[in-house]
Amino acid sequence: MSEDLHPYVVFLPSEQKSRILSAIFGSKAAVDILRFSLKQGISNKIYQKELVERLGYSNKTIIGNLKSLTKLGVLKEDMEKSKKERRIVWVKAYQLSDIGRWFALLLAEEKDVSEKEKAEILQNLFRTYIRWVKDLSEKLHVDKKIFEKIFRQEI
Repeated sequence: MSEDLHPYVVFLPSEQKSRILSAIFGSKAAVDILRFSLKQGISNKIYQKELVERLGYSNKTIIGNLKSLTKLGVLKEDMEKSKKERRIVWVKAYQLSDIGRWFALLLAEEKDVSEKEKAEILQNLFRTYIRWVKDLSEKLHVDKKIFEKIFRQEI
């Protein structure tokens, strides 16, 4: 294979796999929300008003997608106090959840992710994968020493 391949990995909650995939990839607006989150910084908050202004979707479309992505656990919702013209208003802030980050990273170009973020992603991926292997090996009654041996050979 002469192509340069990027290893895309997504961990999905098994109970909601179809709903999450459909909510994200069944809507261009949802994909654009994830892309916007990437541009803002994978750990930074995004706001409904910014999304409406920058993405060009109606308020109703943005709200519907934000609700759906929040309900499925792709986004986390928070309320923030903001001072506007000598009065206090509450605004909803959204942030990618752990699973939301995985989906956003599917859409990212490698050049758009900093070396530090790549290192954090690799560590998080490795930890998550090791936990999954550990749990599965216990269910299948596979001796963990086999995995230790494989790890030592490969590292």
